[in-house]
Amino acid sequence: MAQIVANLLANSIKYTPPGGNIWVQTKPEGENALLSVRDDGVGIGRETLAHVFDMFVQEPQALNRARGGLGLGLAIVRSLVVAHGGTVSAHSDGPGTGSEFLIQLPRSLGTSVSPSAHPPALGRCRASERILVVDDNHDARELLARLLAQLGHSAWTAADGLDALAIAAAQRPTLALLDIGLPGMDGYEVAERLRSLHGLGQLKLVAVTGYGQLVDRARSRDAGFVAHVVKPLSLEALTDLVGTPAGDTFQTT
Repeated sequence: MAQIVANLLANSIKYTPPGGNIWVQTKPEGENALLSVRDDGVGIGRETLAHVFDMFVQEPQALNRARGGLGLGLAIVRSLVVAHGGTVSAHSDGPGTGSEFLIQLPRSLGTSVSPSAHPPALGRCRASERILVVDDNHDARELLARLLAQLGHSAWTAADGLDALAIAAAQRPTLALLDIGLPGMDGYEVAERLRSLHGLGQLKLVAVTGYGQLVDRARSRDAGFVAHVVKPLSLEALTDLVGTPAGDTFQTT
């Protein structure tokens, strides 16, 4: 809960100019507890609002270095709230109108709550995998590893191709999530070298990249990837891809 509130406050602070206001309110509502974090900052556009909890999503204004960040905080909020059996929603009337994030969580009124009453949506793992996450962005790879762990998988992270090869040789992953735009050795070369390692010839490869043109997807298919996912990677896409046996169908998201 502390991480949830901290991330929501950090988000409001980031997008509320000096002199603005932020309100935090909690209240009971039936069997639930409601937590609201509201501000009178820059607000959220309609197009961004629909995807605000996806990874790497930000308002266009956030591209300047003054605000910085990668758009990961709200994705973390959603994953933690869902793991607690709750829901989170975002509301804004558009740019310049501020925003509100509303969390609804089940609360216990002095009685025991059955663990199955609110099963976490992150518990949809079909088969446990040994997963290598390769991305040169620290926050992106650590968030993916955290989500994978919550899904019941084992995950290791690497910042570049050389790290990936060393970790794969030691840990023997069954699946690799590879960023294509890696420094030095790109994701396609990393994929080829990973599969050349002894015992990893059947390693499943998923391209996680900002490149989504038809030519990019075709190149991933030709390179032996089982799927090509364009950032931002949603939690739903992640759960659909991981734990699914590799087949003849090339998946794209």
